[in-house]
Amino acid sequence: MCQKLIPLNQLPVGTFGKVKKLNSEGSERRRMLDLGLIQETMVESVRKSPAGDPIAYEIRGAIIALRSEEASKIFVESIKTEVRS
Repeated sequence: MCQKLIPLNQLPVGTFGKVKKLNSEGSERRRMLDLGLIQETMVESVRKSPAGDPIAYEIRGAIIALRSEEASKIFVESIKTEVRS
């Protein structure tokens, strides 16, 4: 099953994505990797600032705010989650 990849900054608030690709280089790429944004990592879009940028994401148990410019270089597969009662 082939899922369409979307930039992390387009992941709707309250949804999850699985990191599939980083399109950054050099120190910016190293920073993303240091934050735990490696392939197959689950990321949740938690909250947008009132101005819409930056956006807070939960990554490996930590809340990290990323600017839209940075998040646009991280491609994720949107994950559908089922609500359990």
